[in-house]
Amino acid sequence: MLVDSFGRSIDYLRVSITDRCNLRCIYCMPPEGVEWKPHGNILTYEQIIKIVNIMAGLGVSKIRVTGGEPLLRRRALALIDKIKSIKGVERVTLTTNGTLLNSYLADAEIFGDISLPDAVNISLDALDERQYKIITRCEQGYDSYPKLANIYFGIDRLLKKDIPVKINCVPVRSVNEGEIIPLTLLAKDKNIIVRFIELMPLGSASGYQFVSGTEVAARIEKAFGKLEPYDGISGSGPATYYSLPGFIGKIGFINALTHSFCQTCNRLRLTSEGFLKPCLSNDLKLDLRTLLRNGASEEEIVKAITELVAKKPKQHSFSETHPDGMSKIGG
Repeated sequence: MLVDSFGRSIDYLRVSITDRCNLRCIYCMPPEGVEWKPHGNILTYEQIIKIVNIMAGLGVSKIRVTGGEPLLRRRALALIDKIKSIKGVERVTLTTNGTLLNSYLADAEIFGDISLPDAVNISLDALDERQYKIITRCEQGYDSYPKLANIYFGIDRLLKKDIPVKINCVPVRSVNEGEIIPLTLLAKDKNIIVRFIELMPLGSASGYQFVSGTEVAARIEKAFGKLEPYDGISGSGPATYYSLPGFIGKIGFINALTHSFCQTCNRLRLTSEGFLKPCLSNDLKLDLRTLLRNGASEEEIVKAITELVAKKPKQHSFSETHPDGMSKIGG
């Protein structure tokens, strides 16, 4: 098992398979977008599989595939299927913006023997068409992207396959506060978990004001009644979950700023370029891509990973603006 210097067991790896995205969300990247990394700088699928194999041998059992938008990368379906077959990996999940989800699931049905993720998280910050375009910047020259209806179709297909769905919303002050109640309602009649995540001041997000989870919860309770703590949700992250009267689904909160959960942090992040990061807000990282391309042995890679984990910070710090936005570090 990987254990850091504070006694935390590390069993969860987020794997970013691309830095590219088909949206330009206001808290994730600047209006002009960002310069995509050259293809040669991105880990190959073979390299990703090798790293996950090594991590699984070190006790990492939960893998989350992220981006950018991971479904933009060709053969993402096959990669997820391959990861699920790795010995020691117990759970493989996917985080997506949902715009390509419907076609991804259609492809999976064509290749009937392909394994789908064990759960899917969908980043969705607005249900109103106009507000969705504002926050994703679709109205600024990106209006060829799929509409919200395509995301809904994908959600319904997942539910029909009994694949758990979580909707992730990042409330931003004076931007999408009005979407909190409509998004909550997604959990009323369907077995969907709607989660509200406090905005972290990384990259482009540093120019916006977060809405605390406590404030979001108060708005929800005013509209629907008391939030009752609920412990029946399986997952790898720091969210806390609640039931609402008359709701089939659940509501979750990830309060990274107002309620630190660093004392139980169990994760590492692998960027699309192959940097292994032990903390979201820290520049500490291990260049696994260079180690792989220089022919490092598995023993050398294990030693480097173990040494990195030993340096994992006790807690995150957002006292200074982090140069990388969420698109560069896999969310």
